[in-house]
Amino acid sequence: MKTTVFYGTLAAAGLAAGLASAATVDDVKANGVLKCGVTTGLVGFAAPDANGNWEGFDVAVCRAVAAAVLGDPQAVEFVPTTGKTRFTALASGEVDLLARNTTWTFSRDVDLKFTFVGVNYYDGQGFMVRKDLGVSSAKELDGATVCIQTGTTTELNLADYFRANNISYEPVPIETNAEAQQQYLAGACDVYTTDASGLAATRATFEDADAHTLLPEIISKEPLGPLVRHGDDQWADIARWTLNALITAEELGVTSTNLEEMAKGTNNPEVNRLLGTEGDLGAMIGLEADWAKNAIAAAGNYGEIFAANIGESTPIGLARGLNAQWTQGGLLYSPPFR
Repeated sequence: MKTTVFYGTLAAAGLAAGLASAATVDDVKANGVLKCGVTTGLVGFAAPDANGNWEGFDVAVCRAVAAAVLGDPQAVEFVPTTGKTRFTALASGEVDLLARNTTWTFSRDVDLKFTFVGVNYYDGQGFMVRKDLGVSSAKELDGATVCIQTGTTTELNLADYFRANNISYEPVPIETNAEAQQQYLAGACDVYTTDASGLAATRATFEDADAHTLLPEIISKEPLGPLVRHGDDQWADIARWTLNALITAEELGVTSTNLEEMAKGTNNPEVNRLLGTEGDLGAMIGLEADWAKNAIAAAGNYGEIFAANIGESTPIGLARGLNAQWTQGGLLYSPPFR
């Protein structure tokens, strides 16, 4: 009942906010800054560096949208949100866009009145344990204490998985990844469960990362992506096609290195349309002709962003896997720019 009331309240707030702010792009332009909701801190995805500058895979989405709309990837106000506060922040208008490793689900789309504009990371829920626990499978976790972030899909997935396998667990609720890390390392829980990418990112920050292992089970589909409020199709289009521009740029071989040269015109009409030297896609979406070029210039194409923040050469070390381009056996696919 508590969950239903919470969701119902959010749904009403989301609908009201959507109706009240039907031109988010105008608000962003008037403010001169994009208010982007991110996590409170998850290295590789969204976290401030030593100088307080936010960086990461989700941060790159925020900066790309700011560059597309305002021509300035630095024109972003990052708003840290927890699993509990993120939807209220978006529904209330505190943020214009939420880019916070959030799973696209039916209820969040339909009941909470949000629009997911795409998937920027195909993930799944996993488990991390200390190696000295002597466990090699999640099915050996009967009676374990499990750290789990409240207000997330992982709560429900965890309950379903343990019930289906007829094993018990004791939840240790936490609100942020930092709290989860602290509790897990302090021994308050035997297991930390969240998206597998989040576990890899968290383990990468440990002093002795090799003492911890990710169990082989992936127990859910977690399509993560940015989202906006219902009721503003133009804003949803801008966010959606900015993400698509980053994906398409990789597919077409447009990189941060060759961007300026290719923006002078190429023999590929789709590259020209993407970069604004042919056609009028910018005008159609209510932005300048070079909106996508600016978005790509912010931090590179999708592949460059992946490699720089969470790829195999980073401490997080994620392989492309399902997040490879469709031409490389992955699920990454953008509709055409025409």
